Amino acid sequence: MTDLLNILFSEVNLVLSILLIVLIVYWIATMIGGIDFDLDFDIDVDANIEPALDLDAGIEGGNMDFEDISNAEVNQEDVVGKRRNPLKWWQIFLIYFNFVGLPFMFTFTCWIFFWWFMTVLTTALTYTYDNFIGFAIMLLALFPALIVTKIFTTPFKGFFKNLNKNGDSPIDYLGRKAMLLSSISEDKMGNAEVKVDGNSMSIYVKSLNGEALPYGSNILIIKRSPDHNYYLVQTYND
Repeated sequence: MTDLLNILFSEVNLVLSILLIVLIVYWIATMIGGIDFDLDFDIDVDANIEPALDLDAGIEGGNMDFEDISNAEVNQEDVVGKRRNPLKWWQIFLIYFNFVGLPFMFTFTCWIFFWWFMTVLTTALTYTYDNFIGFAIMLLALFPALIVTKIFTTPFKGFFKNLNKNGDSPIDYLGRKAMLLSSISEDKMGNAEVKVDGNSMSIYVKSLNGEALPYGSNILIIKRSPDHNYYLVQTYND
């Protein structure tokens, strides 16, 4: 047992082992029950693309729950669509290795696990877990880990596509009332809270006609986007 711990937390394997532990704790916390993070600042991503997930939470107030982050999905249509310039190398990288089209944290966790497993196994068998050769093995293992991650995660694309973020059958939100958790306008996407059977659900929304809607507004869900990633809404007054 002591020898195993020495290998897992050796100079070479320490970083990956700690990162994997953090990810395990992260997923346990996510499954136990949706810890909320209150964000009151803007996060702007200028990459000449329109991401499926807008991380802007609004100066006036906002909310992004822990579970939303674990299920955040960047979609290929949003990365490729409406572009006049060729894709950048990092966009091609994300698409090819399934960081696009699947929940990002799912693919990222798989990649770290395979990278960690290959590094630990190889350095343990070659007794290089505490020298410079081990560091070289760790860096080299990054690339085959990506390939294994792509192979392993590809079958999950169809599975996740047919489920909502909680793993249940999709809920029909059309015609339901909701409350904005971030300001939206024109093509800017935000979060909204909608209650279904007593449960609060978070969905991504855009303004139906581009009208600016502030944080906390009561809205009505009108229709779903063609790619099924967000809903178009308009203001609603009781």
